[in-house]
Amino acid sequence: MAVDNHPRSLTFSTSYNFRDVGGYPGLDGRTVSWRRLFRADSLHRLKGTDLETFQALGVRTVIDLRRPFEVEQHGRVPHSAGLDYRNLVLEHVDWESVEHSGDIPHERWLADRYLNFAEDGQAGLAAALGVIADPAAAPVVVHCMAGKDRTGVVCALTLSLLGVSDSDIAQDYALTEAAMESLTAYLLRTKPELVHDKYHMFDCPQDAMLLFLRDLRERHGSVEKYVREIGLSTGQLASMREHLLTPA
Repeated sequence: MAVDNHPRSLTFSTSYNFRDVGGYPGLDGRTVSWRRLFRADSLHRLKGTDLETFQALGVRTVIDLRRPFEVEQHGRVPHSAGLDYRNLVLEHVDWESVEHSGDIPHERWLADRYLNFAEDGQAGLAAALGVIADPAAAPVVVHCMAGKDRTGVVCALTLSLLGVSDSDIAQDYALTEAAMESLTAYLLRTKPELVHDKYHMFDCPQDAMLLFLRDLRERHGSVEKYVREIGLSTGQLASMREHLLTPA
């Protein structure tokens, strides 16, 4: 259960899933620090008051996990003095090419997609986690298109490395469910082709994240062993825990 010293969800009129991942109990009785790591849907719509609110957070680094054609089609976070924008692509199989059979529980189907991220997207995951581990990059915002799947996996791995329980990680992931209502309403008004016949892609069942974390451990031994296999160093893990957890 999170310790709420700050609002978790931040209100924007043009970003629908912007959240702080701080406040969760972690390693050695420490807590994930607030206002150091945020997760979000795409930030290309920020402007006016929304952009001012975003800039007031003091964000230094934006990690955009989308593929180049998504960035080209929709745009990126607006340029701002002192803001470091990183397009760290998380490669994966195109979801529309994967059958979504009624014989497979939706939670299982989603967990398999997340396992594919962990296989095909290793370079992007290692790069994103490396940036998150760097205290000089914080505060960091990590985002994809909806802030649910690619972003959800990066945040899940980060929180697990910080000692957050699977149940809290799954609950954090599921908070996107409410945000999806306003995001899908916006998309239906502006880009309905991104929503029609794809409603199942906006679901956030906790069991999908729990299955993913369980299966990742079965394949690699632990989340820490997995991230070491894809390139994170002992120093980066120590740095991540030092600056993203409250002092002991």
